[in-house]
Amino acid sequence: MDATVGALAASLGGEVVGNPDLAITNALALSKSGPESITFLGDETKTRELINASAAAIFISRSRVEELTDELTAKHTFVIVEDALDAFIATLKQHRSERARPQIGISPQAFVAESATIGEGVNVFPGAYIGEQAVIGSNCDIHPGAYIGDGSTLANDVTIHANVVIYFDVTIGNRVIIHAGAVIGADGFGYRFRDGRFEKIPQLGTVQIHDDVEIGANTTIDRGMIGPTIIAQGTKIDNLVMIAHNCEIGKHNAFASQVGIAGSCTTGDYVRAGGQAGIGDHLNIGSGASLAASSGHHKDVPAGETWAGAPARRLDETIRIVMAQGKLPEMRSTVRSLEKQVAKLTAEIKQLTVNQSEAA
Repeated sequence: MDATVGALAASLGGEVVGNPDLAITNALALSKSGPESITFLGDETKTRELINASAAAIFISRSRVEELTDELTAKHTFVIVEDALDAFIATLKQHRSERARPQIGISPQAFVAESATIGEGVNVFPGAYIGEQAVIGSNCDIHPGAYIGDGSTLANDVTIHANVVIYFDVTIGNRVIIHAGAVIGADGFGYRFRDGRFEKIPQLGTVQIHDDVEIGANTTIDRGMIGPTIIAQGTKIDNLVMIAHNCEIGKHNAFASQVGIAGSCTTGDYVRAGGQAGIGDHLNIGSGASLAASSGHHKDVPAGETWAGAPARRLDETIRIVMAQGKLPEMRSTVRSLEKQVAKLTAEIKQLTVNQSEAA
């Protein structure tokens, strides 16, 4: 990367506050920035954090310009843009090219069943397996060690990374990305305890993954017992997430790592779950709800609410409980002091009663 602040600003439709002739050789995060780098002021970053930054120039969103002080503009050059993060990402893309998509076709070291249907522009890497009557749309990439089970269907522009396992009769929409080691369509955890033993309940449903979903490495999504487990359009699932059988996940949900969702749960649209949040079976999480990291849910969560804690409650209730817990040592000391006072007063009252009886 070799540019000036002015050139970068011009390419992005930005406005320079400061020195437009500063040389920029790199684009780095705020905490890693140096004297010839450009960075950005994120939505969650406070402007006071810029005081000690060493970046030569900083992208700032137009909506936050009023937060700039004379001290900051004296120390740094700013580039005012509509969206600071968008401008930073565009700068990265200009100067750090992604690896080009290969064009290898179907490797002779891959197994593709004769009854499978393969679209145009598909790459099937060595060691991949595509089963009987599987359908692969156009411009898909099936990486080494990936397994596509019998009867499964992939739409267009799907990327299946190394060692992904897609069981039989799974349906995957357009532009889906599934990262290494994920397992889609394994049997749900369904058993009946009868005559002193666990009896397996057949898992005869499937999994449907809709358009523009991304699934992280080593995530597992189980097939339904009767109908499908559904991941709706645009949902993003991190690594090491577990989604059990017959769940129906809404549109544009976002689940961080190690979220666990038990069977037959439903979520609305735009639900967010922090890392290690756990959701009990047959629950509904309403649209726009947020689940805090490590929260444990055993009740439905209404739309738009934020719940935290284990067991999870509304965030305001959890905060009150946590604050009260922090005062427990003080409260314990107070209770002991009160117990002593009560004991002393009880003894005095008893003695007064005795004295009154003797006087009578």
